[in-house]
Amino acid sequence: MFEPTWESVSTRVLPSWYDDAKLGIFVHWGLYSVPRWAPQVTDIQQLLRDQGPKGMLRNNPYAEWYLNTMRIEGSPTRSHHEQTYGIDYPYDNFVEEFDQESAAADLDALAGLCAGSGAGYVILTTKHHDGFTLWPSSLSHPSKGDYHAKRDLVGDFTAAVRSHGMRMGLYYSGGYDWPYNDVVMSSPTDVALAVPAGDDYRDYATAHVRELIDTYRPSMLWNDIGWPAGGNLAGLFAHYYNTVEDGVVNDRWAQADIKRDRVSEALLRGAGELAQRFWRFVPDDKKELAFPASEHYDFKTPEYAQFDTVVDEKWESTRGVGHSFAANRNERPEDIVTATELIRSFVDIVSKNGNLLIGIGPGPDGTIPEEQQAPLRGLGQWMAINRDAVIGSRPWTTAAGTTSEGTQVRYTRKGSDVFVFLLDLPGTRRFALRGVDLRGVRGVELLGGPAALDFSTIDGLLSVELPPQVSVSATHVLRLTGAAG
Repeated sequence: MFEPTWESVSTRVLPSWYDDAKLGIFVHWGLYSVPRWAPQVTDIQQLLRDQGPKGMLRNNPYAEWYLNTMRIEGSPTRSHHEQTYGIDYPYDNFVEEFDQESAAADLDALAGLCAGSGAGYVILTTKHHDGFTLWPSSLSHPSKGDYHAKRDLVGDFTAAVRSHGMRMGLYYSGGYDWPYNDVVMSSPTDVALAVPAGDDYRDYATAHVRELIDTYRPSMLWNDIGWPAGGNLAGLFAHYYNTVEDGVVNDRWAQADIKRDRVSEALLRGAGELAQRFWRFVPDDKKELAFPASEHYDFKTPEYAQFDTVVDEKWESTRGVGHSFAANRNERPEDIVTATELIRSFVDIVSKNGNLLIGIGPGPDGTIPEEQQAPLRGLGQWMAINRDAVIGSRPWTTAAGTTSEGTQVRYTRKGSDVFVFLLDLPGTRRFALRGVDLRGVRGVELLGGPAALDFSTIDGLLSVELPPQVSVSATHVLRLTGAAG
């Protein structure tokens, strides 16, 4: 019998639909949507740089980590939990309210909001680190029994997403299942030791993912943190690719085979404590929230990331509309990205060979707070005019530059056309594009504006004149016909 290997699964080419789509919506929905609370933190990466792993875990701004953070002595989340629900109120008490609220959730409306942003795909958290699943799995949780939503939220939302013409992806936390091994993550070493060890958990997680593949046939498998060591992960990927021919997998499947004897764990904990103690001496470029990549993947998933130049490997920048992926009622208006910020970030990411996966967090009833909807709607309105410049585009030879007035510019290409994204309008109607040779341009058009603009080219330097009036936009886009040859 043929046994799949990494070599056999790595020969496939990235399906073009994923590279074309550019924009996805990440929906974090689960028991944590009931308390929907986390501390106010302006930037999780900066929090890690300033306070180290212990400080980040104690003050974690991700509301989906509520179960872990509420159990850390002295954490803001623990204080909030005790004051709001009582010192002895267990996390599992949120199950009843979540089931009641989600039973009536309007998933078509939620899918419609995602589609209205211009997204080509949606990813739903089928099981986060708390172990609770959003589908009626046939597998009983080893320590919780039937630990799943009463309604098949995965199936119903998948149908809604596809009815709006988008592809559906499924997130699964393979690295953590906190109730499985009853862990509390409060130190640097816990990041590694919290992954359940042994064949039983690996078999459990593998059976879960196979069930998701066979039942829902997702266009994306988006695993988080890592994957338990051993087994045949290449075989799981092969089963997925054979079931969903144009499916894609992310990079967070790294298998860390950590020795679990008492001496090895003691040494690991000692190293972790030293790392925390001397954290201030660690170079800043090493203090990043990062995830080791597996042997095979179709795209990488850095968190809250942007790059200076084009990245050769396909990547996906994942972030929330706020500082949390799940709903956090403690976030302030200034914690939510504006439509202008989101659009400019999106343009920058696409110009450098990335996709943007933007996270939203429903309440237990499936509704998205208005403050989270606003930037998505703004992005959707911009996409309605400018989508041709991003959807199906590829990076050009130059990703970024400036105008003669010093304003920032980004570039993409599609066929023989180059698109110019003006992140700010130049101070004058007539301006040139610095540092790029555009002698092949045959025409210039402002998307959503006049059919043709006046332009001239001298020694490859393109000069363009904008019309007397232009509409208000976070980013204006020019199409340069023939610029890419």
